Amino acid sequence: MSATIEGPDGKPRCRWSGAAPEFLAYHDTEWGFPVGDDRRLFEKLCLEGFQSGLSWRTILAKRENFRAAFRDFDIEKIARFGTRDVERLLKDAGIVRHRGKIESVINNARRARELVQQEGSLAAFVWRFEPEKRLAPQTVSTSAESIALSKALKKQGWSFVGPTTVYAFMQAMGLVNDHAEDCAIHAKVERARRAFKRPSR
Repeated sequence: MSATIEGPDGKPRCRWSGAAPEFLAYHDTEWGFPVGDDRRLFEKLCLEGFQSGLSWRTILAKRENFRAAFRDFDIEKIARFGTRDVERLLKDAGIVRHRGKIESVINNARRARELVQQEGSLAAFVWRFEPEKRLAPQTVSTSAESIALSKALKKQGWSFVGPTTVYAFMQAMGLVNDHAEDCAIHAKVERARRAFKRPSR
């Protein structure tokens, strides 16, 4: 089976982009483009955690609700959440109401705050795990780098950051370019990655 399908403009796209109507714009404008913004990186780690056991379509459809519920994924604001916030979120029908995952976001915000104090930024930390060599697009769900980043985050006390979750995060945030070689977006992502200034702090 081909790794691509024909997009609405007649150009090839990664096959998964045709699985749901909302996937095409996400595939064409977000997935794989490099991100150096701490808030967006933190948001994606949280949403990947929420996706565990669910489909990305479910999470993507609720993304704006998640942003409203979690103060636009502001690390400092979430780090101050307490018991009343957990109860409020458990009543919010617009998000995934899973106590463990909600509490994980709050815990991870506190760990992210510590990490920023140590490293200068969350971005500087995660981009250290970018693979040294550009590999051909993968069909795997983990990599040596995602296993290493997962271990590093867990060592700092993060939760819901297993190697598969972390690899999906790395794909989405542009640490790897896993667009199919003949996908129309592959070259755009490659250009963006070449132009991207890797954060050092």
